Amino acid sequence: MHILIVEDEPGVASFVARGLTEAGHEPQIAATGEEGLSCALSKDYDFIILDLILPGITGLEVCRRFREEKGYDTPILMLTALGSTEDIVSGLKVGADDYLVKPFKFKELMARIEALTRGRARKANPEKLTVADLEVDLYRRMVSRNGQAIRLTAREYDLLVYLLKNKDRVVSREVILAAVWEMDWDVETNVVDVYINYLRNKVDKPFDHKLIKTMIGMGYILTEETIT
Repeated sequence: MHILIVEDEPGVASFVARGLTEAGHEPQIAATGEEGLSCALSKDYDFIILDLILPGITGLEVCRRFREEKGYDTPILMLTALGSTEDIVSGLKVGADDYLVKPFKFKELMARIEALTRGRARKANPEKLTVADLEVDLYRRMVSRNGQAIRLTAREYDLLVYLLKNKDRVVSREVILAAVWEMDWDVETNVVDVYINYLRNKVDKPFDHKLIKTMIGMGYILTEETIT
């Protein structure tokens, strides 16, 4: 894959680029926000690794402007040394798909890249989200499965939409909590597990084929594939 690395720390940029090259990818480094945005808009990349704090315009601004001009087909992984919920939520809101807190291990970075690129086919502004016989009409905020209407609360709906936008990808409780509830996972709460159970009772329990699966120690995935 052609991967753009927007990172101003030479050590981090070279470490990531070297690892990606050894893994068979073709990385390109941009050291400032302006350079990164220019590269991202002028060339077609399969993946973008974007630091949050950059000289000039920030990674948040690069992400926002890139999404506005080129849509959502290219996965963006945000790197942050801050790690606070507010910064992570800000990145997710402007269009980042996931985040990774520095320092990180290269194998974790590769796992995130593989997860984000697996079966990706997202449109910038889809009217409907589907998986198997489950459908969400975003315009009318209506949910149905196998033609049967499903009534959800506002929070259940938001959680389902988030899972559908990330279908076939494992998302952790922490990421879900930050994206859907805008809460810090440092607080002791099982709210994600509780609402996943609510969704399962309405979306999965009445049907033979289950779509919401638990990945022990990692989080949840919404997929029609069988997980063994």
